[in-house]
Amino acid sequence: MKIKIDNNSGFCFGVVNAIETAERYLENHSELYCLGDIVHNNMEVERLQKMGLKTITHSDLNNMKDATVLLRAHGEPPSTYKIAMQNNIKLVDASCPVVLRLQNRVFNGYNLMKELNGQVVIYGKEGHAEVLGLAGQTKDEAIIIGSEADLDKIDFHKPIELYSQTTKGKEGFASIIKAIERKIEETGNNTEFLVNDTLCGAVSNRAPHLREFAKQNDVIIFVSGEKSSNGKYLFGVCKENNENSYFISTIEQLKSNWFKNDVLTVGICGATSTPMWLMEEAAGAIKKFSELNKI
Repeated sequence: MKIKIDNNSGFCFGVVNAIETAERYLENHSELYCLGDIVHNNMEVERLQKMGLKTITHSDLNNMKDATVLLRAHGEPPSTYKIAMQNNIKLVDASCPVVLRLQNRVFNGYNLMKELNGQVVIYGKEGHAEVLGLAGQTKDEAIIIGSEADLDKIDFHKPIELYSQTTKGKEGFASIIKAIERKIEETGNNTEFLVNDTLCGAVSNRAPHLREFAKQNDVIIFVSGEKSSNGKYLFGVCKENNENSYFISTIEQLKSNWFKNDVLTVGICGATSTPMWLMEEAAGAIKKFSELNKI
């Protein structure tokens, strides 16, 4: 059996930067607080916890003083910076540059829409850390939609400016754009509709590659944290192209019957929040299954 790890899988730049920032700080300090899981992967979170990284919530932040807190790649709303200043909290800001640029665009778009009596719409997962940060640029007035079922939140008689959470898929975003255009056409008004393509290439560019990768292997093992939005999306891409695709978060979830004797190739891939060391562990465990199946 041939086992191959997809070289294009694993941490994106934003996640690498956040983790390396935490590691550098912990080389000289015994502990560091992180606002939310530094990455949507429990195994990597546990590794960093052993180094001294402590995960806190926004509620915890409100009650803290004179501490040092890491902001992860997802970005934060203005309210977080305000609380930190009030509570004398030092921030180690590891927000992804791509997300920060998007926040600035949403802020400017919001001000424009206020002048036009319009609305900012964000295609993303309600409650996701990045989406909360984006909505914060609009004083939480942005309309969050996760699917076409949420379109009734929008007033199609008013100007619309659309953005997307960076980790959403191209297909879903394109579908939402077409659905909004149909709704506007149904109103009979020439409503202004501005579309901003704010998808992150680190995620959207992986999908075409994974389609081919999934087709090239008999079995696909997709390694990702269950909280990862792009993990769910990219696994869906694999599953669409290879029905023998399996989602795991830990190597304990692997099952020997996935690797029967007629399986010649196994492809291992993951999300932008999946560490390479975890995919390598999965490869080692699968190799053992392969050896046992030969006995």
